[in-house]
Amino acid sequence: MPRFLSSLLLLCLTFNAHADSYITRLLNKPVPGGVAVVDLGTSAQAPKASYQGKPVLVVKEQSNWLAIVGVPLTVKPGSQQISSDNRSLTFNVVSKKYPEQHITLKNKRQVNPNPDDQKRIAQEVPLQLGAYRSFSPNTPSNLLLDKPVNGPLSSKFGVRRFFNGEERNPHAGLDFAVPTGTPIKTPAGGKVILTGNYFFNGNTVFVDHGQGFISMFCHMSKIDVKVGQQLTRGEVVGKVGSTGRATGPHLHWNVSLNETRVDPAIFIGAFQP
Repeated sequence: MPRFLSSLLLLCLTFNAHADSYITRLLNKPVPGGVAVVDLGTSAQAPKASYQGKPVLVVKEQSNWLAIVGVPLTVKPGSQQISSDNRSLTFNVVSKKYPEQHITLKNKRQVNPNPDDQKRIAQEVPLQLGAYRSFSPNTPSNLLLDKPVNGPLSSKFGVRRFFNGEERNPHAGLDFAVPTGTPIKTPAGGKVILTGNYFFNGNTVFVDHGQGFISMFCHMSKIDVKVGQQLTRGEVVGKVGSTGRATGPHLHWNVSLNETRVDPAIFIGAFQP
């Protein structure tokens, strides 16, 4: 076989091996609110990458480094770029339509907070956004996540939500319909970086899994961990409840990458295009 054809065949086999890699098959769902897996190539040391000016999770699979990029819900379908070691690398975002959800709340303050509520919210939001900005150097213990609870989904990610007829932010996580007191387990190892009781989220725990890969659990009846505590995969962080803006007991679970809330269903093998 001529040398040129041999080289071309080797290149095709190498590309196909990566294109069909485990992490790519698992996580590459490049839609608004999804995840893009971008090949950073091979190097002796881990490259750094950023998207929209924010650092991105980088992991190694076999000999290749991969950027695991969270795509905001607000991004339009089309070409997007990340930066890595003075290079620009492109990935393509495809469209996805999210459904609507109409919710009736008896407590009208949870739809239109009064001035005291607004003052409280203004103090709480920076704390939670700060937790999402955490970026530790650790590599996550696992990318295929466990469900934090076993139970049916009551609300999916990305749903356009209307409270008492008024549109609010899209649903930023998954809701599991499980009884009060159900133990909530961390889906990967990590460090507790924030706990608190907040106006909308109720009792809440943030766990940093590494490199901006963050889980947030809220509406809890009880918090069983403390800030700074190191957790192993499957440890209990608290119990399900209905605190904050909730119509009944359930677990709301957020997953964030590069300060972007993405569909947790991707990480538990339940993503639907």
